[in-house]
Amino acid sequence: MKIRVLGAHGSDLLVKGPTGSTICRSVGFLVNEELMVDAGTLASGLTFEEQKCVKHILLSHLHHDHIKGIPPLVDNLFGCVDHQVVVASVPSVIGGLHKHIFNDIVFPDFFHLRGRGSPILRAQGLEAKKEMILSGGITVMPVLVNHTVETAGFVIRDDSAAWIYSGDTHITEEIWQVAATTPNLKGIFIEVSFPDSMTDTAIQSKHLTPTLLAQEFRKIRKPDLPLYLYHMKPTVRETIIQEIAKLDIERVTVLEEGQEIEL
Repeated sequence: MKIRVLGAHGSDLLVKGPTGSTICRSVGFLVNEELMVDAGTLASGLTFEEQKCVKHILLSHLHHDHIKGIPPLVDNLFGCVDHQVVVASVPSVIGGLHKHIFNDIVFPDFFHLRGRGSPILRAQGLEAKKEMILSGGITVMPVLVNHTVETAGFVIRDDSAAWIYSGDTHITEEIWQVAATTPNLKGIFIEVSFPDSMTDTAIQSKHLTPTLLAQEFRKIRKPDLPLYLYHMKPTVRETIIQEIAKLDIERVTVLEEGQEIEL
């Protein structure tokens, strides 16, 4: 599986540094060119030709930074492709997209508005702890995690490898129990949003800090498993990185826009 990091942060921000400016983008991972895992940077991170290859969008939850790339994507693709783009998630997320976004008030209802014969968007409901095959033979299984709205992490696998995507989460249990028994597990993609000095904010918003991250990672009991970190708030990114460096974690990568990972 090839995973391309389109967005790795918990917000969008142009950050000035000593060698120039870099852009931090909201979360979005492109898998094998066809499957998006969360959609914060779906449209702004891909060319038009690349967008036309997207067949599936897998959403962890309904918060704006994870879904905001879908409306511009369908604006770009409407009437230009023959296939439907399938949006897959647990029922509360699918229902929220219909009610709050594609409701003909905030945005046109592209689940019903027809382009080339069929609507550009099609919804696919997922059931927690039940596997479903998506584009390119990739199998996903949602596992509910602990966030301020109903949120799913995912076990994502093909014939040779599996990885776990935590979604936005706070202290949780079930997804790590699943991780401990997942065959061919090659890595964990897990959020860490705030530094330890903002633990109260992390608790209220149900996110992780470096100390809470280490606590959660120990639950897997696989200390040599590669750990990939995302969803850092750009304004506190450097502080988080410094705190992570002090943790006793063997194989940790802080994700950045533009990285490609082979599993």
